[in-house]
Amino acid sequence: MFITFEGIEGSGKTTQMTRLGEWFEAQGKTVVLTKEPGGTELGMKIRKMILDPDTKVHHSLTELMLFIADRLEHVAQCIKPALDEGNVVICDRYSDSTYAYQRGGRKVPEKHIHDMNTLVGLRPDITFLLDLDTEEGLRRAKQRAALDRFEQEEKAFHESVRAAYLEIANQEQDRIQVLDVNQKSPDEVFEAIIEIMETRRTVV
Repeated sequence: MFITFEGIEGSGKTTQMTRLGEWFEAQGKTVVLTKEPGGTELGMKIRKMILDPDTKVHHSLTELMLFIADRLEHVAQCIKPALDEGNVVICDRYSDSTYAYQRGGRKVPEKHIHDMNTLVGLRPDITFLLDLDTEEGLRRAKQRAALDRFEQEEKAFHESVRAAYLEIANQEQDRIQVLDVNQKSPDEVFEAIIEIMETRRTVV
């Protein structure tokens, strides 16, 4: 099973995917936790470059193509081999992030994003979108560490990203599970995730 976690900065993706991994391991499953960008050695170099506040990008498609390059290597080196071995793969960000940040935030034409993502091919079985108010998300991000290149964008950018996430979630309701994490404790969010996983397992 290939599971992804999506959401704006500060939404709690890392916490919840780690707990879900532990839940699967308790059932005897082998779990691979990974992230984008940065799930491979090359990906870490791309991540450092993309998130560095000093990085200047002058062409509207450069950033998109860097994310796709990271994903192609990530799928080939990490995700697909793990799935072929029957493991559970849980990833912090994937193709929906590209749509949300490039379409919503950068205003890249949707066709370009779709065409680039088509090169990758592999789609998640289920995606958890942790929906959070943008002001709260940025507040959490500032408390956590120095802000990266994306986190330093204006509030309007992050509002557009959040809107794009909800747009694609509305289009793919069978795959994307939206969880409102505003004023919810990590335990409450995790309980909702497990309830969804148990329901899907019963259906399957």
